[in-house]
Amino acid sequence: MYLDHAAATPLDPRVLTAMQPYFSELFFNPSAPYAPAIAVRRDYEAAKATIARAIGAKGDELIMTAGATESINLAFRSIGGHSIISSIEHHAVLAAARAGEHSVVAVDARGMVDVQAIKQAITPTTRLVSIALANNELGTIQPLRDIAAVIRTEREARLDRGDLTPIYLHSDASQGVGQLDVKVARLGVDLLTINAGKVYGPKQAGLLWAAPSVRLTPQILGGGQERGLRSGTENVPAVIGFAKAMELADKHRKSEAGRLAKLRDALQDRLLDAFPTAVISGHKRHRLAGHLHISFPGIDAERVLFALESKGVLVATGSACAANKGTRSHVLTAIGLAPKVADGSLRITLGHDTNEEVIERAGGHIIAVIRGEQERMRG
Repeated sequence: MYLDHAAATPLDPRVLTAMQPYFSELFFNPSAPYAPAIAVRRDYEAAKATIARAIGAKGDELIMTAGATESINLAFRSIGGHSIISSIEHHAVLAAARAGEHSVVAVDARGMVDVQAIKQAITPTTRLVSIALANNELGTIQPLRDIAAVIRTEREARLDRGDLTPIYLHSDASQGVGQLDVKVARLGVDLLTINAGKVYGPKQAGLLWAAPSVRLTPQILGGGQERGLRSGTENVPAVIGFAKAMELADKHRKSEAGRLAKLRDALQDRLLDAFPTAVISGHKRHRLAGHLHISFPGIDAERVLFALESKGVLVATGSACAANKGTRSHVLTAIGLAPKVADGSLRITLGHDTNEEVIERAGGHIIAVIRGEQERMRG
């Protein structure tokens, strides 16, 4: 009973089928000059165009990367200058921002970024604002369009003053794909990061979309692939799979989000009925359909996690990065969750293979394990 889809999604069988020929008979280097390689090049570019259509962009505006972390680093290192991030960004964004001059804006108890705080944090040297579309732990969806309006106003004010210092909005939308509309024009972003491994595609496959007005600087030099912005032989199977995953996500987004929300709410109601003192974190209305972050005050979530694993239920205590380091989630600290509440937190994230039977069985195991822990502590 896998309930940690925010950490990784299983490869969709249809994605694997699309990828397989490019591991074997269609193995050619797309930069080679002979006909079979040229055909692979056409397939590669067609796959990029498919991915681009899913976000309302053009294929030649995408830079394919080895995942979201590389994409984020490419954006930050290219733009430079002062950056603004929120206190609940993914570790990749936190680390990229900390490498240079930056400001961190707070969020409220629901994990929502204050748009006015971003406006106030902008300085004359601010060149990049990076806010994730949806938080990977809480599922809270951020008001990107409102933030984009602030960026546009600042850009216009600079131009009116004759100041040519650019300012851009970047968003890591990896957690939102498949549940939210990620069309770049509607979001109002200048740069967008997506990770195939979060949308039933292959791991170590990602992209950075950049508007034509954004100038990027290559971080990996070599043969000049990806318009010279990301050298290295193209990972053709991964991009083919990425395209299939994005095509499926875009096609089934609305129905899948509705299905997941019903399952999530059913599990949430059942757990709250069993444990009235449990705490639900994240925005009640603006939250990813598949996310449920629930805390059981006074309980040791690490013990719960391992007890559930023995029952065949796989959940998380926070982001995979923080859990691997054994540290308390910076996200939960940022929203002001008391330590005894934060330490009893579970992140439950649903996906394609989650159904009513899984929710019923997993819910029963969670209730039994939590009750067992409560009895042990009363002991």
